Amino acid sequence: MSAKNPVVIYGASGFSGRLVAEYLREYNIPFIAAGRNHGKVSEVMKNVPGIETANYEVAEVGNSVEELARLFSGARVVCNTVGPFIYSGPLVIEACLKSGCHYLDISGEQAWIRQVAEKWGPEFAKRNLLAAPATAFMSAPSDAAIRLCVESNKCIDTFEVLTMFRGTPTFGSTQTIFAVLQTEAHYLEQNQYKRWPPATALDVVTPGQVQTQLALAWGGFPHPVWFKSHPQIANVKSFGGLLDRQIMESVIATEKLYLQEIAPLSKEERERRLSEMANSVQGGTPPRENARENRTIDVIAGRGSTDVVQCVLLGTCCYKQTGLIQAFAARNLVRGASLKSGFASAAEAFGARELLSVLDDHGLSKMKMF
Repeated sequence: MSAKNPVVIYGASGFSGRLVAEYLREYNIPFIAAGRNHGKVSEVMKNVPGIETANYEVAEVGNSVEELARLFSGARVVCNTVGPFIYSGPLVIEACLKSGCHYLDISGEQAWIRQVAEKWGPEFAKRNLLAAPATAFMSAPSDAAIRLCVESNKCIDTFEVLTMFRGTPTFGSTQTIFAVLQTEAHYLEQNQYKRWPPATALDVVTPGQVQTQLALAWGGFPHPVWFKSHPQIANVKSFGGLLDRQIMESVIATEKLYLQEIAPLSKEERERRLSEMANSVQGGTPPRENARENRTIDVIAGRGSTDVVQCVLLGTCCYKQTGLIQAFAARNLVRGASLKSGFASAAEAFGARELLSVLDDHGLSKMKMF
């Protein structure tokens, strides 16, 4: 593969993939738009805003480690946007390691994040490569905010993180929401994983709203994994969801249905049923996000024995944030500007301030500390 195209977007025909392409174009980074269907990827790329000024090529690739590794060979970074990652992630990350590429993805599935940390992180570190799953809205900005809170107060050892958004989940996100029902969600207590009770739901208050919202542990989120061995932070609980109580109530009902009727089935039958349920909820591509409608909020609350710290990230357009974060991370890796190798979060690898600043500069998120 040509060295002129240092970034591969795997899953470029998806909603998030095209947003990564849009921001790579903005950064003037050449890329390969890859997927299983050349015609579909080509058609999608034609509709990416400003694509006529981008330096890119389209590639069709099969679904095997060998085929993926051949495609990735010669590139520097792979942006994996194909979820659910507990299904698709292992093939892609193995192909990245085999071809010597840095690995990024847009996951939020704690079970997958743990697998990357435990199985793949050490192997990537040996080759001075970065494996940074969850380089996306759902966790990367709040992770960066936590790190700035820790920097401001060395007595804080406990964090609660709430991430909420208003918008329409994509096909891939919907598939993931259902897929993670079969995984265990954990929080961090004294640097040890503790399991959330199944179907845990919390009433939460978000700044700027009178009504309470419903939030879920939703697979556990990546934060407990990122801070598992942190020298200061010992306790982390993360939860989130959509800023639509009716939708969240239906998600909770689905979790209970899964436990009663689907969990006892075989692995193959569970996955089939969950995929069918996801397809019935979201089978198409949602409209392009609107900043006046698609709002986001992260609330980070920390405390120590006698100290507290709190900050809020107010933003818009969670999928645009994901596209920008991916492109920002890829640009840094192309330039050799990563602070870490092996398993790491985006904030660890590229700097918490830097990550939040790029979102602020694009008018997508702003942090307020209290």
